[in-house]
Amino acid sequence: MQLDSLPYYDNDLEQYPILREKVEKELAREPKPPHGLHPQVPPPCELFKNNPMLAAELARVEAHQPLPPLDTIRYQLPAPTTTPGTDEEWQAALRNAHAQLEHQRIRHTNLALLQSYGANAWRIHNYRLEEAAKQAEKALDELKEKTVELNRERKNTQTAYGTQLTALETRWTELLSSILQIEMANVALDAEVNRIHQREAELEST
Repeated sequence: MQLDSLPYYDNDLEQYPILREKVEKELAREPKPPHGLHPQVPPPCELFKNNPMLAAELARVEAHQPLPPLDTIRYQLPAPTTTPGTDEEWQAALRNAHAQLEHQRIRHTNLALLQSYGANAWRIHNYRLEEAAKQAEKALDELKEKTVELNRERKNTQTAYGTQLTALETRWTELLSSILQIEMANVALDAEVNRIHQREAELEST
């Protein structure tokens, strides 16, 4: 069943509250929409299928679990636990010291690069964000304007059609009233004709 209406023109539900009950009963008889997804909706996409680390992080966020604490041991320089220490322990400590030194060197390089180019990079980034925000706001304003224009056009169209419907309904009522009057006049004329014929028959019989 196709439902259609002129919401900017129709006000029968406000004038006749009993109609609202009939509409609600009719809508209650309509089949309920399915609770599941439409058959044409594709199955859900499995994110990070080939990246277990990101998949695990996504699962942690979905479970609202806190971040694991940072491993600070890797930033320490522990000495061998034994005295004077074995060659393997000193080799491990030496490798750790080389790793920490390389880490500090990279940090120093990154800080120098940030000091030289970070300000301009942030200005460019902020400029791009501002431009993206302006474009989004412009698109939103255009969409709102189109929505208002569409509603205005719908209101004008429905008001014009509503005026035509009112005129046609009034004309239909007038024609129906005229037909009833003609039928009543025909009945009265038939009765008058019958009365005349009866009177004529009575005169002929006398």
